[in-house]
Amino acid sequence: MNSKPPDPASDRRARSLSARARAVADDVRRAVPFDARDRPWCVLALLPGVVAVAVYLATNPYPAYGAGLYAKISAEIVVNGYALPVRIPGYTADGIPFAYPPLQFYLYAALLDLGFDPVAVSRFLPSVGFVAALLPVYLLGRDVADSRPAGTAAVGLVALNPQLLEWHLSAGGVVRAFGFCYAMVAIYAGYQLFARDGAVRASSPTSRRGAIGLGGVAFGLTVLTHPVYSLFVVASHLLFWLLSDRSASGFLSGLAVGLGGALLASPWLAWALTTHGVGVFTAASGTHGGVGGGANALAGSVSPGIVLALVPAVYLVIRREYLLPVWLVLVELLFEQPRFAYTVVAVLVPTVVVTLLRARDAEPDWVRRRNLVSPGVDDDGNEVNHDGDDATGVGMDRRAAAAAAVILLGTLVGGGYFAYEATLVTDPSTPEFLDAESAEAMEWIATETDPDARFVVIGDAAEWLPALTDRTLLVGHWGVEWVDAETFARQAAAYESLSRCQSADCVERTAARVETERPTHVYVPKGQYTIRGEHAAQSGRLERSFERADGWRRVYENDGVVIYRAAEGGTT
Repeated sequence: MNSKPPDPASDRRARSLSARARAVADDVRRAVPFDARDRPWCVLALLPGVVAVAVYLATNPYPAYGAGLYAKISAEIVVNGYALPVRIPGYTADGIPFAYPPLQFYLYAALLDLGFDPVAVSRFLPSVGFVAALLPVYLLGRDVADSRPAGTAAVGLVALNPQLLEWHLSAGGVVRAFGFCYAMVAIYAGYQLFARDGAVRASSPTSRRGAIGLGGVAFGLTVLTHPVYSLFVVASHLLFWLLSDRSASGFLSGLAVGLGGALLASPWLAWALTTHGVGVFTAASGTHGGVGGGANALAGSVSPGIVLALVPAVYLVIRREYLLPVWLVLVELLFEQPRFAYTVVAVLVPTVVVTLLRARDAEPDWVRRRNLVSPGVDDDGNEVNHDGDDATGVGMDRRAAAAAAVILLGTLVGGGYFAYEATLVTDPSTPEFLDAESAEAMEWIATETDPDARFVVIGDAAEWLPALTDRTLLVGHWGVEWVDAETFARQAAAYESLSRCQSADCVERTAARVETERPTHVYVPKGQYTIRGEHAAQSGRLERSFERADGWRRVYENDGVVIYRAAEGGTT
């Protein structure tokens, strides 16, 4: 039987098609950041975040810190038919300009429009953004160390860090937690774009295009959420390029990410600049202390955790691995708040642990030949990866199991400590601005006072007053940074001084220093309250002073709050 001779050209085409198919499959595999071997480690990674959220919600019946201004902004967006409002009434006699990045306020507004209570939204919504942010942290930690347990450990160090919980799980997390999530996605894309092994990136053009697209979208969402997190992304991308790439194509890729993000944010940026001018942004940049931590760091005011992290950072420098140590120093100098430096530490520490273990495991060639054991085979003869998973993804070696046990123990200890701290009377991480008595007082104000009433409020419940009552708060720093730095500083100083007043005369004089409008009402908490998150207490002297003062009379009282109204013809 005659057979047709093989066609060399056809064989070459088949081999070429097969090679292209394998290349496409490799590109697809690299474009998907998770595979089956990530599943158990991702579940383990999310556990500390779930524990932190559960502890926070169990110990905080009201949201920690404040989001009253955010609630008021979102309510104004709803009232405005989802068009951006120019000013937000209620905060100071004149209101404040609205120039915040608006993305999260639209989400908040939609929830309010659906009928959700603003206090409940401020309590629960940050948890969503916080847990979501743990996934890009896992991916970054995994890829930097080339180890899944390291990625999981990085998440644990983020999820149970008091500084990160304070800023992201509290009520301000309705903005910051999502800003952190978007920023970490953008930084992960930047690492894929610049800092991964050059041969891997060169062999995967689809991954490069995917990293540019992902980075551009995530950066745009970050710009639309929070300016400080946007700076975190920009600084990280520049550093990754300078230390790991420095090529013209890499620079153009980074430029494409930046332009993509700017294009996504351009409608809001154009509106803000044409409505308020550039001055509103320069005014805000000089307040709150979010940027410019270098002065504190150089003066020796560095968090103890950051100081300890310098030890493993020095080890990497000795090994001539500069990316993580320089990144840590950069963010410590750039940002006043250490939450950014702690994020870098969460990636750095597991990476150093993995590096030390691999260095210990390295054996000379003659030892491996003597033992006739491949360095990629475990004691049972299974092929293993760097992170200790066996190559089939169905099991772990002893080291991986030990890593999982350590992570579980860390989750138990860290969650227990957070629960202990959160139940202290002087809880330093998640202090509440509201309680049941203040919420009850706010309800009375909303229904029983004149819509033109002007309030002075002692303590942090002040931030919630315009949002929950639709009344004017005369003294308070919330949102005033968008006016100018001088006005912000004056209002912030007056608010703190007023909240420590022990006499009616002190309250009147302090309020008069910043507002020409006179208050019609003064809100005084009883017992424990907070001033910018710091715990304070009323001894009763201020109440007694108002009881004796001419021109004031008590109009409302419950177990935690007393409200005084200026009497007609009084001194106020």
